[in-house]
Order: sequence, then C-alpha cells, then structure tokens
Amino acid sequence: MTTLKKRPGGELATRPLHFIWIADCSLSMKTKGKIQSLNHAIREAIPAMQAVAAENVNAEVLVRAVKFSDGAQWHIAEPTKVDDFKWQDLHVEGLTAMGDALRLVADQLKMPPMTDRGLPPVLVLITDGEPTDDFVGGLNELMKLPWGKKAVRIGIAIGEDAELEVLEQFIGNPELQPLQANNAQDLVAYIRWVSTAVLQAASAPPSQVTSTIENNVPIPAAPIPIADPDSAADVW
Repeated sequence: MTTLKKRPGGELATRPLHFIWIADCSLSMKTKGKIQSLNHAIREAIPAMQAVAAENVNAEVLVRAVKFSDGAQWHIAEPTKVDDFKWQDLHVEGLTAMGDALRLVADQLKMPPMTDRGLPPVLVLITDGEPTDDFVGGLNELMKLPWGKKAVRIGIAIGEDAELEVLEQFIGNPELQPLQANNAQDLVAYIRWVSTAVLQAASAPPSQVTSTIENNVPIPAAPIPIADPDSAADVW
C-alpha cells in the first residue's frame, strides 16, 4: 500500500521501511537485570525514533519484534507505524534459538509480503550468549533473499559472554563490528543510536545515499561505550 504525506506544493508517496528488533529472551538474560534493561532501553528510545521518522517524509517506518528462547516467535507481529508503536515487556525462559528467529524474519522479507519499492529494512539482533540451534541455517535463509542481503543488520552483544563471531556473521560487513554493551548505560546508548542515527541513514532518499556497501546505506559512527559505570555490580 502506498502512503501519501503532505508537503508544500503537493503530496509525496512514501516508501515502507521495516524495522525489526530480534531479541534474546533466554534464561541468561535474567542475570543482573539484563532483560529489564533491554525493555527500558527500547521503551525510552521510542519517542526519539518517532521524531526521526517524522522528519523524513520519504519513509513510512513500520516496527515489530521477534523474541527467541526455546524457540522463536513474533513478540509484536504486526508491522506497526512508528507513531502508534508501543513496547511490550519481554520475559525470559529457556535456551537461545537464534536460527529460528532469523527464519521467522526471513519469511517476512520475501516478496510478497515485501514489495520491490521499499527502503532497506533495519534488523537489530540483540543477544547475551550463543545460539543453541542451527544459526547458520537460519542466516542462510535470510541471506538468500534480496531484502535480507540489502537489510541494514546491526548486532548488539549484552555482556562479555555474548558470542561476537555469531554477530559478525549476522552483520556480514567487516567495517561494521558488533556493539558490546557491558552495562545498562551502554545498552541505552546503543539502542537509541540504532533507533535514531541508523534509522535516519536507512530512510534517506536514494539520491542522498553514496555508500558502496552492499546494502547501500552509510552507517554513522556508534556512540563510545561508558568506560566507568557506577559500580562493579553494574558490569555484565
């Protein structure tokens, strides 16, 4: 469906941009309040995300979320206009079925339901561990699709136990490394960055995009991690 937005002199057709959170809800996310910190970080980033989307009449930002533990399922299944998006808290259980999560996302990046006139999707994979299922198979399902290849893929590691090599494979770009959040402040900063700066880059009109990276979206510099959290107990 084509959406029209008002602009001086007439109306402008927008292009859909799908933004998908892919969140680890395994039992290890209960440690030191990691799941609560993730819920807080995403909820706090929504107003800034809405503001960035409102500034770019080129894109219609549609947000949803996948959660994975023993298996994977849509946490927020319907692609929701960012102005109407409300976060629902994640809860922990089970293992780390990351491959299943990527298969769920891949199924939604086929055409249809995707169209060939959209903007590159933004996929944000967040984990504190390593897959307990067939991650490579799930990633292959995603990457064999045109929109999987073109997607802006961001990986956020929560704590030192997260498997960075897995996130590197997901990102698939040596110039873009996983973000490692070692405390709640880092996580808030990274979630806000991907919700605003990365979203803004992905929603730029094609004439403003000059990157030669496969997904053709220039990724801005990530925030610098917090070097000295309030106490050692705050480190993951």
